[in-house]
Amino acid sequence: MPGPDPHDDTSRDSEQFEKELLAQDRDVAGGDTADVDDRTAQNLINDLVDADVVTPVPEDQVLVHEPSGTTFDSSTQLAVFHRGWTVGRDADTEGE
Repeated sequence: MPGPDPHDDTSRDSEQFEKELLAQDRDVAGGDTADVDDRTAQNLINDLVDADVVTPVPEDQVLVHEPSGTTFDSSTQLAVFHRGWTVGRDADTEGE
């Protein structure tokens, strides 16, 4: 009896389908960061500085995200990072 027809093998289809579902899950869980322009970033950073979440270090021209200890030289990068960090932290607390 001959082996299975290689044209009928759907194992790769199911792997691809699972990858697509995982990617969709990550997209749904992730925050939208595409809308962070310079003005939005600066407003968020100002709010975070006021809330002691971000510390500016003028002599090094960097911003420190205190909860994570991460340093940034771009307010836009920090704003995008903080949004993702917040979403990740919120997702962690929902699972508890």
